[in-house]
Amino acid sequence: MKLLESFSSFEPREAVCSWRSPANIALVKYWGKKGHQLPANPSLSMTLKECFTETKVTFHPSPKLEVRVSLSGKPQEKFAEKIRTFLQGLSSELPWIQGLHLDIETRNTFPHGAGIASSASGLSAIALCLMDYMQPTMDDQFLKRASYIARLASGSACRSVFGGFTTWGDESDLYASQIEVHKDLAHLHDTVVVVSSAEKSVTSTKGHERMSEHAFKEARYVQARNHFQLMRSALASGDMNEVGRITESEAFSLHAMMMTSPDAFTLLKPQSLMAIELVRDFRRASGLPVYFTLDAGPNLHLIYPEEGARKIETFIEHELGPLSEKIIKDQRGEGPTTC
Repeated sequence: MKLLESFSSFEPREAVCSWRSPANIALVKYWGKKGHQLPANPSLSMTLKECFTETKVTFHPSPKLEVRVSLSGKPQEKFAEKIRTFLQGLSSELPWIQGLHLDIETRNTFPHGAGIASSASGLSAIALCLMDYMQPTMDDQFLKRASYIARLASGSACRSVFGGFTTWGDESDLYASQIEVHKDLAHLHDTVVVVSSAEKSVTSTKGHERMSEHAFKEARYVQARNHFQLMRSALASGDMNEVGRITESEAFSLHAMMMTSPDAFTLLKPQSLMAIELVRDFRRASGLPVYFTLDAGPNLHLIYPEEGARKIETFIEHELGPLSEKIIKDQRGEGPTTC
């Protein structure tokens, strides 16, 4: 499928494009790759609302490909090189990219590099800006193409292009797809307990690489595929307890793979484990459906429906607040917008 074929002869021009794109939280995790930036197993995520990246890209025709990036006004040479490498790869489909200079100004509403999917929001925002540059008028292929571009920069970024609940590696490995869920689960809350805003000691890219030699990788992929089907069914039927059970199992599996990988590592902090135990104790005592997950980092996402939200948020503030640097109240979001 050649989603970008119609843009292969595009003529570079001066332009400015700005997009706000959200982070997403994976309920079924993608961990491990095949081929060129393709998932070894399907994943399913919920797009967030308050955790987002705002990005402005100024495009200039240039004798060669150049990229400058600033995050909250500070130059980011390492990130600029990552974007340049990504665009260089994209030039096989869009050769005119070699004649661009991009000035990228970006900011996050949440800690960068701490395992709250800043790469997903940041790189999807850049992909949306690039798609907007090529095709200023949206049609029914716009987001699919943007998701395809975002995937080539970061796998999880392809899911941030869509609002609500999104899958990748099910309908297609090349881009993500939006799915419908039961009305009772359509507006879930996600409160992020930030136990550490420090950048991760091992990046997600390096973690994915270690899966290639992992002794348990095939068993993990079987588990993930099974969890994916069970999660689709639970979301469709409105079974919050089953959604929560799978979500927590996926979080434990992700971090177990890190701790048992070649050159093993852990991203969990003592406060992460303490918070997990407090959440489980509270759920048993209250009977309220609040469940945790973690991405590739130490920070907890607490997933829960509107029912019981006030009591759950009181618990989070009083019991988990002392373990955290900050708490971010979030919820299911509608997806990216221009800004």
